[in-house]
Amino acid sequence: MSKAAGGRKRKASGKKPDSPTEVPERGEEGGPDEAVAFIAETVAELVKLAERHRLEVLSHLLGMAQLEAEERLRTRSKHKLS
Repeated sequence: MSKAAGGRKRKASGKKPDSPTEVPERGEEGGPDEAVAFIAETVAELVKLAERHRLEVLSHLLGMAQLEAEERLRTRSKHKLS
């Protein structure tokens, strides 16, 4: 199996990520809310990619993962408001 060209690279700096799609370096703070937001956004991009290439089963499974991540974001937001 070969690696896809043009893949994302992690920033080497020690600063915190500027956007949710940047992976924090090891040892930096990032709680469950940040992890779920990152997963939801990343999976959404993967769903689009799978759909573009007509990978129906992958698209469906990734869509389910996206729904789960978004639901967790919603429920965590509701708990924080209480």
